[in-house]
Amino acid sequence: MKTMNKTLLATAIALASTQSLAAGFQLNSQSATGIGRAFAGDAVIADNASVLARNPAAMALFDAPAFSGGLTYADVKIDIKDVNFAGGLVDLGGIDDAGSGKVIPNIFYIHPLNDKVAVGFGAFSNFGTGTDSASLIKADTKVAPFDLIGNTEVTTVNFNASVSYRINDQLSLGAGLDVIYGEGSLDRYAGATPLVDVEADGIGFGGIVGATYEINENHRFGLSYRFSPDMGVEGDINTVTPQNIPGIGIANVATSFDELEVPLADIFQFAGFHQLTDQFAMHYTAQWTQWSNFHQITAKDGTGMIVGNPDAPAIPVGDVALKEYKWKDSWFLSLGGTYTVNDKWTLRAGYAYDQGVVDEISSISIPDSDRQWFTAGVGFNLTPKSTIDFGVAYVMGEEVDLIENSAIVGPVNATTESGAMYYSLQYSHQF
Repeated sequence: MKTMNKTLLATAIALASTQSLAAGFQLNSQSATGIGRAFAGDAVIADNASVLARNPAAMALFDAPAFSGGLTYADVKIDIKDVNFAGGLVDLGGIDDAGSGKVIPNIFYIHPLNDKVAVGFGAFSNFGTGTDSASLIKADTKVAPFDLIGNTEVTTVNFNASVSYRINDQLSLGAGLDVIYGEGSLDRYAGATPLVDVEADGIGFGGIVGATYEINENHRFGLSYRFSPDMGVEGDINTVTPQNIPGIGIANVATSFDELEVPLADIFQFAGFHQLTDQFAMHYTAQWTQWSNFHQITAKDGTGMIVGNPDAPAIPVGDVALKEYKWKDSWFLSLGGTYTVNDKWTLRAGYAYDQGVVDEISSISIPDSDRQWFTAGVGFNLTPKSTIDFGVAYVMGEEVDLIENSAIVGPVNATTESGAMYYSLQYSHQF
């Protein structure tokens, strides 16, 4: 099953380009209202059903069924410059835009069963992106860091089912199950020889728990913790690497692995909402992501064969750290405001500071840095129960000089800079 094998590899190598969107390969895109306010307060505002993506306990704030659905376009821009090796003697140049745009849908439905219990269902994305650095290598390139450069594409969808329970007028609790589907593709070529060439998809399981506390109707707090799986998936992944074979010497070995194990990050967030006047509300979020758990991708149960020597016996390889990352935990801190102009129009704005996750090991495929978010949004009430919302966000990263080690040419130097624009449209209805 070439499927999952690549979801994991791509998730690790390519998803990481979402760093221009959020830390690591996390994707903040679950609603237009959230984007318009930099997701400040999103775990507790509950102005539409998309709150389900952040905190299942907030479903208790609804007294009628609610639907929300939308599309977000993430225009990712990743510049890779001054790629060189051999002490700068070999210069591969750069790429003005190695990123790719993504259309990201979402849909949510919340249904109160009575004044105590509500259930909800949602489909949205927490991770996903694409990068293409293949053009750094020209057709006549003889020596290059082929193992670091290529195409990566990853898409994930989170299917969530949740329930909330109101304890009393102040406290509500919630919990949900996440079924995560991922698919992607990854290739690394040396000329016409595929070093890695994979297509993959697969499923993992996680969960979320949450709570809300209402001081009164104008002031409330929410928190949640999302448990992400260590995705261990049977599959096929093929690599070609030089190895020292006893009695033969250095030879290229094609290795197939039966399983990949990729640890995904848990997410904790705390949010507050305060209606300060009849027209103006302030809200904020502190989100912590456990990226230190994402230390490496492990390829399991490998078996190798010497390239060009089909009569040679199979070589047991066992478990191999296919790619090491050693990321660090990160914080996403946001502050936003909502201004109700009249019974038709609502304005939003927000700012967020998003920490990068790369620590000891840098990567051309992961041009990570701290990011700043500048966002704005507007909502229009079509009817007293139906709303159209639009949100836009400018995500600004930093220029980073990095060194990544290639197994083929040794240390590779590069300068990367990343950013993104979000454009999001959403329809919401309360029945």
